[in-house]
Amino acid sequence: MSLEPMGVPAEDDGPNPELVDFTHRFWVSAALSIPLLILTMGPMVGLPIRHWMGETSAVWTELVLATPVVLWAALPFFKRAWNSVLNRSPNMWTLIGLGVSASYLYSVVATIFPGLFPDSFRSHGGAVGVYFEAAAVIVALVFLGQVLELRARERTGSAIRALLDLAPKTARRIDKDGNDEEVPLDEVESGDLLRVRPGDSVPVDGIVTEGRTAIDESMLSGEPLPVEKTEGDAVTGGTLNKNGSLVIKAEKVGADTVLSQIVEMVAKAQRSRAPIQGLADRVASYFVPSVVAVAILSFIVWAIFGPEPAMTYAIVSAVSVLIIACPCALGLATPMSIMTATGRGAHAGVLIKDAAALERFSKVDILIVDKTGTLTEGKPQLTDVIAADGFDEADILNLAASLERGSEHPLAEAIVAGAKERGAKAVDAEAFNAITGKGVEGRVDGKAIALGNKAMLVDKGADSAPLQAEADRLAEDGKTAMFVVVDGKLAGIVAVADRIKPTSADAIRQLHETGLKIIMATGDNERTARAVAAELGIDEVRAEVLPADKQQLVEDLRAKGGIVAMAGDGVNDAPALAAADVGIAMGTGADVAVESAGITLLKGDLTGIVKARTLSLATIKNIKQNLFFAFIYNVVGVPVAAGILYPVFGLLLSPMIAAAAMSLSSVSVIGNALRLRNLDI
Repeated sequence: MSLEPMGVPAEDDGPNPELVDFTHRFWVSAALSIPLLILTMGPMVGLPIRHWMGETSAVWTELVLATPVVLWAALPFFKRAWNSVLNRSPNMWTLIGLGVSASYLYSVVATIFPGLFPDSFRSHGGAVGVYFEAAAVIVALVFLGQVLELRARERTGSAIRALLDLAPKTARRIDKDGNDEEVPLDEVESGDLLRVRPGDSVPVDGIVTEGRTAIDESMLSGEPLPVEKTEGDAVTGGTLNKNGSLVIKAEKVGADTVLSQIVEMVAKAQRSRAPIQGLADRVASYFVPSVVAVAILSFIVWAIFGPEPAMTYAIVSAVSVLIIACPCALGLATPMSIMTATGRGAHAGVLIKDAAALERFSKVDILIVDKTGTLTEGKPQLTDVIAADGFDEADILNLAASLERGSEHPLAEAIVAGAKERGAKAVDAEAFNAITGKGVEGRVDGKAIALGNKAMLVDKGADSAPLQAEADRLAEDGKTAMFVVVDGKLAGIVAVADRIKPTSADAIRQLHETGLKIIMATGDNERTARAVAAELGIDEVRAEVLPADKQQLVEDLRAKGGIVAMAGDGVNDAPALAAADVGIAMGTGADVAVESAGITLLKGDLTGIVKARTLSLATIKNIKQNLFFAFIYNVVGVPVAAGILYPVFGLLLSPMIAAAAMSLSSVSVIGNALRLRNLDI
């Protein structure tokens, strides 16, 4: 494999040159292999093309078609095979190199010098059987797998670029005269004063020196509720300014910002994930030395004990062993299963971006899930309206909705939307005022109305005692309770919460049944997190965690021997998704989360993880079956090719039988892989 570049990929890096080269070689190989297959396999399906051309012309045509594939397209594979020999680590490339070169060289000699071969190797027409199509087809199939893998690897860089896009490219710097000037972000220095307008992203990490607003910090915490910011509060680059205008003093710029650190964490995690050693490589590590040993032994035995011409029989026997071991079906075994499985997964709303993630997910024993947007809906909704003595719930809802119509806060939007669903009749409020960190106030129908937290209640001189028990209960349930005060008297409570998805509880139960330990890691507060975990039966809770904390949790669990999957949907989940053995992103979440993950659930539904697990287990089982079909005829054919039956029965392996065995193994692999289309998930 080519080396992965260090650092953050730039947008103008251009396409991966290896992907461009391999794609070109694949199309050339495929274009030449298809007519080769038609020419050699046509008679088996009723196409007498070979008969029309004549055997001699057909064989020479095969030579012309196969030569560019083997001598040009397959060069990168031969280099890898040679390196595997130098490194004394036989693998799939060793097997492919041996098989392709033996098939091609044997076939060239059989085409040009057919008289060198014993009569037992000739057909009725006197021609010696050739293996040009086996050499060319396996090259084309392996290129297909390589191109698919390179495309998946190339997409990992887009996760980092998506993170970088969160920060603006420029900043509004305030000069000594108090004028705003727009400058490139890399020109901003620590100590500069910057203006951040409503709707802008905060350019760098800094301290608010003027103004107040609500900042969407979901990039860091994953929580949908904006955080109130006023003079002296810290702000983070890449977060979104919702409604107020700010002046901030830059503190951390460039690589020192929190966003840059998140980018580096993702890049480091992606580089550190070693490619999984393929099942084919593991089988080949034993198979290659065995085949070579049998070929050498066959040559020695035939050369010493064989009939005349003994040396000819020895050479033909040794090469036949290498040819029959040519892994024609091996090139299909994994790609066919993966392609069929990814198609079945897509139909069920499970997108597989990284094929290796399928193998890893079958071995996972710990699943880390984010709360907001993964277990919950990801947006606050009105849940409860409680009236104090002497007040009516409908009246409280009307007053609260009327007052909140003037606010842009997400909690206000939840109250207004919920009131509308319940038929409340909101009117315009007068003298509206938002009090940072406490709530809002104004006049509705001539009444002084206030809505907010306990600090707001105290300011208005109202007593929380009548409803304090209800407020505590709501908080224990993970809900945000807000007191409503009418003319200085406590009137009731309205509560807002991020509701749990209807499918989460059943999905958690099914995942527990598969033996997974489930940990919830969230940026939300401890009380809310534990309320959600208790309702869903989650094993462990980690609350108030930052992006680096989530990544550290993944790394700690892996260091203890756990195989970890991480499911999340936010920018704050991206480093952990990249660091986990398997990253699972909700398709309804941030683009960077989707790009950092190996598996994406299109519907943002946790039951998709159950489907992905089932698909993963079935695919790995299918690949193992395919490898069995790919190698079983070798196990039988290699001894026959070596001449083990000759002393007893006088039989040598016919080239036609070898070709049929190759075809049968490929058909078996294809047919078995296609069974995944009917998998029940």
